[in-house]
Amino acid sequence: MKDKIFDAAIIGGSYAGLSAAMALGRSMRDVLIVDNGKPCNRQTPHAHNFITHDGETPAAIASKAREQVLAYPTLQWVNDLATGVQGADQNFSVTTSSGETYRAKKLLLAMGVKDIMPDVKGFSDCWGISVLHCPYCHGYEVRQSALGVFANGDMGFEMSKLISHWSSTLTLFTNGAATLTEAQRKDLDRHGIPIVEKEISELTHEKGYIKQLVFKDGSTQVLDALFAKIPNVQHSDMAIQLNCALTDAGYVSVDSFQKTTVKGIYAAGDCTTMFRALSAAVASGGLAGAMMNRELIDDSF
Repeated sequence: MKDKIFDAAIIGGSYAGLSAAMALGRSMRDVLIVDNGKPCNRQTPHAHNFITHDGETPAAIASKAREQVLAYPTLQWVNDLATGVQGADQNFSVTTSSGETYRAKKLLLAMGVKDIMPDVKGFSDCWGISVLHCPYCHGYEVRQSALGVFANGDMGFEMSKLISHWSSTLTLFTNGAATLTEAQRKDLDRHGIPIVEKEISELTHEKGYIKQLVFKDGSTQVLDALFAKIPNVQHSDMAIQLNCALTDAGYVSVDSFQKTTVKGIYAAGDCTTMFRALSAAVASGGLAGAMMNRELIDDSF
């Protein structure tokens, strides 16, 4: 593959990347997929809200997707970590941690995001298992349980309002002094949602399933699941390397066809949106793949 120029290189072989690869493979395009096999949901036991796959493990869905995608003979998979990109439309080069360099006419960024865990013991062990990011993905399974929201300020208020639909036993944990407005406090009180401002030191758990919160003052609170809005960053700085614009929230900026602000570069999946769901990633990847093929056709017609 050393001297080969691929029609497209896809950075990230999870759901968005694989969906784009299938569209390109069915368009008879030579495509390279670079992925190191560490998706952000790798410890999540079950995926939901994705028709035909509801309740399956993320790993099983990804494995089946890879099998189907790689059945197309023009698609090639490299188990490696992409570390650098440069070039311009029709002549991009991708370097990897193993020292390889690959060339491609078009580029798709589908590398996802990296979550920044708070300094709370047990939090990362429970992430994706009982510390949850999305009620549409996981809310039904913990409905009417003792739930918590880990957030503060406007986000804490909005998440509490949202999660209250799934359970009437809900507490907002601000992990320090609350930054809610007086009106927000009154609304939460009116709906029976207490606010706990004590700092959390630990989530005790069994294999990722929360048993209780332990506060720094030594007190505890039993809990079944915690919905959390934590910060994240781009999984790599490739978009910045390529001068692709980012949104104010730090996502790769794309138009309605998944095009970035740089010609020849597309982006899909979690690196482009805060709406992190398998179905959304697959949809954006499929659209990106189709639009990349259309651009390749336009380039040569």
